[in-house]
Amino acid sequence: MTETVKLKSPIDGSIYAERPIATDQAVNAAVERAKAAQEKWAETPIVERGKYMLAMLEALVAMTDEIVPEIAWQMGRPVRYGGEFGGVKERTNYMVEIAEQALKSVPASNPKDGFRRYVKKDPLGVVMVIAPWNYPYLTAVNTVVPALMAGNAVILKHAAQTLLVGERFQQAFDKAGLPKGVFQNVVLNHAQTEKLLGSGKIDHVNFTGSVGGGRAIEKAAAGTFMTLGLELGGKDPAYVLPDAKMDHAVANLVDGAFYNSGQCCCGIERVYVHEKVYDEFVEGFIAETKNYVVGNPLEQTTTMGPMAQARFADLIREQKAEALRKGAKAHINMKVANDKAGSPYLAPEVLTEVDHQMSVMREESFGPIVGIMKVRNDEEAIALMNDSAYGLTASIWTRDTEHAVAIGNRVETGTVFMNRCDYLDPALVWTGVKDTGKGAGLSAIGYDNLTRPKSFHLREAI
Repeated sequence: MTETVKLKSPIDGSIYAERPIATDQAVNAAVERAKAAQEKWAETPIVERGKYMLAMLEALVAMTDEIVPEIAWQMGRPVRYGGEFGGVKERTNYMVEIAEQALKSVPASNPKDGFRRYVKKDPLGVVMVIAPWNYPYLTAVNTVVPALMAGNAVILKHAAQTLLVGERFQQAFDKAGLPKGVFQNVVLNHAQTEKLLGSGKIDHVNFTGSVGGGRAIEKAAAGTFMTLGLELGGKDPAYVLPDAKMDHAVANLVDGAFYNSGQCCCGIERVYVHEKVYDEFVEGFIAETKNYVVGNPLEQTTTMGPMAQARFADLIREQKAEALRKGAKAHINMKVANDKAGSPYLAPEVLTEVDHQMSVMREESFGPIVGIMKVRNDEEAIALMNDSAYGLTASIWTRDTEHAVAIGNRVETGTVFMNRCDYLDPALVWTGVKDTGKGAGLSAIGYDNLTRPKSFHLREAI
């Protein structure tokens, strides 16, 4: 009997899609096609590669009307927010735009008479992208486009929860006329993925997911000497200073905490507020949060859909219950249909009287719950922001740019924001520290992680 992957929709628990898992023979054939296609693709001028990427983007955007409800059925994001194509466009266009400059050879900084010396940036070969379900197009495009622009072939394995996204990418690349084998979407189980990573046939893997998943990737790849890009867990903090523009901070931090049902890699999971503005901030944050409408994501009035899976919602329920047992105070307590154990439907929650003995302030939530703590000064805020196993982003809310920079220099994180949060700028490198992983994506630095340096030391005068 053929093994399949079943996509269970969080909307009603139905099986929305089911696909057969590739046979081992099919996986091997895909890798061989990728290797063969990559050699010719690497010889394709960068400008031509860019034309394929932009044609793919056009084909993908043309599917918007089909894709938006498809995302809702797959992982629960409300249709009112449309697709992810604003970010997909921005990142694709930027990475195509900078490719020639970012990938050009670098001459030696100290010229020598009679010698030509430079470092060329060669593609790695076959890049495997293991993409997550929370932002299924954005997270995939972060690596897929620059990997292809750099001359690599790409094999995409998308999350089972967003199974159809890989197919949409394949359709878009096929419509763009990309040479066969340069990009391939595959459906694999965990054992096949581990086997493929350990085979030595993959040159680089980019994985976005859990810390446990990242450790499994590293273990599977051990001894192959392949390069790794791992974006793992997060527990992103915000610090609100007395001079913050309060209405702006409240509106943006509520959105940063609860957009996409809190299922954002760089979503706000804990907020530290200076004691001088604590009461004002908490009052505004609670009032803004109460505006959410939780329900069926296919309805335009819904602003928060179900979480992607019931077990994710149950984790949030457990974190809230533990925090309340330890003295936290819940402020929303919104009544939502089907909000019960074993259901993916969950109301947003704001907790105060929290501390770092509670899992909601230390362990990744990845859902619609946030704890707010009062702090006396910068020193206390910085110590608390750094009291975490993770480090993806941190946001600082103040009108004093130099003050924000001084604080940001001391925070253990991959990105420092001021007066904004939960955003990727493709011109800036996307990276993390500690258990958030390693590697880097986007920007010119992202291209360095998808190529290998090759030195040329040529004596021309003999």
